Amino acid sequence: MTPQMRRTASLLRLLLATLLFNNKEMKKHYLLIFAIIAPLILLYTLSGPIPQDQAYHSFADQRSFFGLPNFFDIFSNIFFFIPGILGIRLCMAKNAQFNISWKLFFLSVCLVAPGSVFYHYGPNDFAMIWDRLPMTLAFTSLTVAILTDTFHWKYETPLLIALPLVGAYSILHWQIFNDLRPYAWVQLTPIICVLLLACLYKKNGLTPKYLFLTFFFYSAAKLTENFDLQIFQFTNLCFSGHSIKHILAAAAVYCLYLMKKSKLSSSK
Repeated sequence: MTPQMRRTASLLRLLLATLLFNNKEMKKHYLLIFAIIAPLILLYTLSGPIPQDQAYHSFADQRSFFGLPNFFDIFSNIFFFIPGILGIRLCMAKNAQFNISWKLFFLSVCLVAPGSVFYHYGPNDFAMIWDRLPMTLAFTSLTVAILTDTFHWKYETPLLIALPLVGAYSILHWQIFNDLRPYAWVQLTPIICVLLLACLYKKNGLTPKYLFLTFFFYSAAKLTENFDLQIFQFTNLCFSGHSIKHILAAAAVYCLYLMKKSKLSSSK
């Protein structure tokens, strides 16, 4: 075991020991902190730099329609507008008192669509910057939103400045060092928060049913993305895994919209 790995193991043991010697409520808090920090530590300890695989830009379904290359990967982005616009309308509804982070989240989901369209029109590393930037804004604003809803923090605005900057840095880090580890962590953090909050904080303003559904659809989206070609072949060249990924990711956001809608309805 290398010295770096030993230091990491010691840090993880310290964090786990902290979990064991606190009251029940504090254990929940420390477990959440541990689950957020541990993946970043493990990424930097157990993995070297993760470069962008250039083969990723070669999607299975490259059919063109109406002069648009990769038509179905482009067209499937329309589904992001559905929960995004519905969420914005909900936040603007009369008597709706949603945190600004939820408004930014639904707005950034709408921005995912044009960013992804730009990327899929001509897939390359430069175009992917504009695909990933609105996604990092969505990931980080969602993290702030669910943490603020759970703990009723007064630090939403500072977090809403700091975390998107961390997300933007993860894109800059990838471009400068060709290393996706920070971006992977930014992408992983909200889904960890969603899952843990559904399990640990069932009475803190979030609905476990919708959080579990969000986790399910987002996990399914990542799975179909990884089996892009296999799904395309399995469906007899009708639907690619990447196109389905867009629909499933939009469904995950729609579950969050339904959660906020149900909370608004119950408060009337």
